[in-house]
Order: sequence, then structure tokens, then C-alpha cells
Amino acid sequence: MSSSRDGRLPGMSTNTQASTTINNLGVAMFTVADQDAAIAWYTGTMGFELRADVPFGPNGEYRWVEVAPPGSTARLALNSPMNDEPGGGGIGVETHDVRGEYARLTALGVEADPPMEGDGAPLLFMLRDPDGNNIAVVEPQQA
Repeated sequence: MSSSRDGRLPGMSTNTQASTTINNLGVAMFTVADQDAAIAWYTGTMGFELRADVPFGPNGEYRWVEVAPPGSTARLALNSPMNDEPGGGGIGVETHDVRGEYARLTALGVEADPPMEGDGAPLLFMLRDPDGNNIAVVEPQQA
């Protein structure tokens, strides 16, 4: 994947259609069947940190749970289903060693598709969490 001299992908601009006060993509959200089981999988298998586990709602009937890779500013919220079944979401995470992370996770019993890369595409592999959410593990290309 080639990029322009200013670091943007070809065809991308900095123009916006409307003004906004939003300045960061900080929290992605997955729907999970069991928040405790999801915490155990993300911290025990993926090696993420538990960043938040707090009650919320008018009577504290919900839990706000966040996990993240160590050092990441972005977080992943693990939410109980409100109307739908769990699963069906997708995120991409980055590593400097896709093949090493693939070997680590598959040795732990995680079912993952073999690493793949294409002309201009980054090296990556896909896996699913126990609730069926998709995770792309991507090795960023060097400029």
C-alpha cells in the first residue's frame, strides 16, 4: 500500500464535511455473552489489561468493562447484549510480529486463519473471540 509524501493514503484528504468536537477514536465496543468470561479471555489469552469494570445506569444495573493492550490509548469495551445476540463486531489490532503473535495464540488453542499478505496489503491474520467478534491482527507496513 503506497502512501503520499505527507503520510496519507492516496485519495485521502483532511477535508471534513462538517465541524466537530470529536478528536479521537478511543473506544471500540464488542457485544459479549458473559462479561466475566470475556475479561478472562482478553486478559488471559490476548494479554490485554483490564482498564475498567464499574457499574453504571440509573440503578447501577449495568457494567462498563474496558480492556486494552498494554500501552494502548484505545480501549475495547465489552458490553452485554442489549437487543441482539453477542458477536458480529470487528476491530484491528497491531503488532510488530504477526507471525510470532499467530504462533503464540494458536499454541494457546485460539482458532485463527493463517497469516496472509497481498501486493500492497499488510501482513495480517484473522481470529474470532469466543463470542464471534472478529479481530484482525495487523503488522503495520514500514514507510
